Amino acid sequence: MNSRKYGAVGACSVALTLLTFGPNVTNLFAAPQETGLFDKSSVEVENAPTRCASLIQQMAGKFSDASTHLVGATLLSRGPLQVGRGSPGAPPLAVPEHCDVTGVSQERAGRYGQRYAIRFHIRLPTRWNGRFLFQGGGGSNGDIGNALGPYSRAAKPALLQGFAVVSQDSGHSNELNNDPNRGGILAFGFDERARANYGYASLPVVADAAKAIIREFYGAPPRHSYFVGCSKGGQEGLAFAERYPLEFEGIAAIAPGLSLPRAAVEQAWDVQTLASAASASAETVTLAQLAAGFSDSALTLVRDAVLAACDADDGAKDGIVGDFTRCSTERVRPELLARSCSALKTADCLSASQITALVRLMGGARDRHNTKLYSTWPWDTGIASPDWRAWKLGSVDGRVPNRAVTLGGASLPSLFTTPPTVVSSNPRDLLAFLLHFDFDRDAPKIYATSAEFAHSAWADDSARSADLRKFNSRKGKLIVPQGVSDPVFSINDTIAWWREVNERNGGHANSFVRVFPVPGMNHCDGGPSTDRFDVLAALMRWVEQGRAPDFIPAAAGPASPWPGRTRPLCPYPAVARYKGSGDVENASSFKCRP
Repeated sequence: MNSRKYGAVGACSVALTLLTFGPNVTNLFAAPQETGLFDKSSVEVENAPTRCASLIQQMAGKFSDASTHLVGATLLSRGPLQVGRGSPGAPPLAVPEHCDVTGVSQERAGRYGQRYAIRFHIRLPTRWNGRFLFQGGGGSNGDIGNALGPYSRAAKPALLQGFAVVSQDSGHSNELNNDPNRGGILAFGFDERARANYGYASLPVVADAAKAIIREFYGAPPRHSYFVGCSKGGQEGLAFAERYPLEFEGIAAIAPGLSLPRAAVEQAWDVQTLASAASASAETVTLAQLAAGFSDSALTLVRDAVLAACDADDGAKDGIVGDFTRCSTERVRPELLARSCSALKTADCLSASQITALVRLMGGARDRHNTKLYSTWPWDTGIASPDWRAWKLGSVDGRVPNRAVTLGGASLPSLFTTPPTVVSSNPRDLLAFLLHFDFDRDAPKIYATSAEFAHSAWADDSARSADLRKFNSRKGKLIVPQGVSDPVFSINDTIAWWREVNERNGGHANSFVRVFPVPGMNHCDGGPSTDRFDVLAALMRWVEQGRAPDFIPAAAGPASPWPGRTRPLCPYPAVARYKGSGDVENASSFKCRP
């Protein structure tokens, strides 16, 4: 490869969050260098140790936000980097030589004696591909992030591909701002500015700071800027497209929490609904009873009912419900009843209360006027997966807590309703709050304001606007992959949003934004699915070569029922349909069609 010589800048080491990388699927995913995505030239930094060490001084006073300053800059040598803190035995990651930088912006005193700041972390490889990637957060954020740019089990982290990568904590710290009496790590929800920073306000601060650092370190701005994130990170990607459309040319918003406050209300609905299937009073159910409401074998019966009703709709009986929009409750219910205790007369069966709870669950949260409060859910095979169980029920043995309670139960009172409600971080207290949540009285609080909170949680934390005209006008491209069996955010809500975008754009939304459903996939990955795919490579081709993704190659990982199976992921409303002949394990036997 040819190299151009430029100058450069650096960073201090910080704790790194856990990464888990699966094997690359070599028959589908070639490295970007092999597919011609990268130019033959790269930026190679001269005198990197000195430039990195001087970055703190050189950047003083050069940020658009005057409060921003760097606190560390260290040149890290090429070699193994331990990134699995909290996971004993996790293998180190082989990283390139890079300048590791940390910075801080908007340090301030907040409510209840808390001190807040926006903290960010950027890694600058000394051999740079000219591209910048903003790594989205996840969950409640509050972690500065590893700035490695992991985004898929089918591809190397972006840093290893030559990207300059930034991550951030969105304006609060899980360690410094943790208050067990106010939702634990969700205590920042009691501070109005911290809410806004979490939802959107910290994003341009960090993006602009990172671009300024890049210009100083390399002597040139990035040739292309990308954002990739999943879950809360997906919401951040959509917030960039809606609120700050000039920041990025390409955004991959994976499993986005575009309706975060509504989804939090839905988690209360889920807990109450599934409690009704437990062997106790729904109002006094314990976490253990909630988890035991459905055994693994019962969820397998549900999966089998879904397959019996809908597997063949895409032309192949292959364990994948490709045409999931046709898989309605009206079609699945008879199959559920065929597996009921009254029909099977065995211990391994579905009770009437379980069937009723499932149908209510998939119908989504509603108030007493039958007004939909969030979204319906699709019937899909991932319902029998450990990740679905973890979010909706928790593991029967108690080792995996119910995430709807531990995360949703803390975020709903602290962050997503106004005024916030004081609830301790004790799981029993969080469960009690969700069990007594009133969908007529309490659900409207996600749109409420108060003297202390001038903006509602919906205004701060949703990213569901269908108005993407400015992003489109700057030729931005947006890819939104999501699991059909996502137990956190319903893909039905994501599709409804895309339809609104499409209507606003005269039926031509696919010219700049495409949603890619992944049948069977849970939240971000996992489930009986082809969840190994390189969304960044597809995004780069679209942005830099004008090659819109008519499909994204995908493969099933080793934990799936069909390791190595390949499929095309199709942009909605197209479906991967069997051609009528050929190996059902091979993507070449399928074509994306309506």
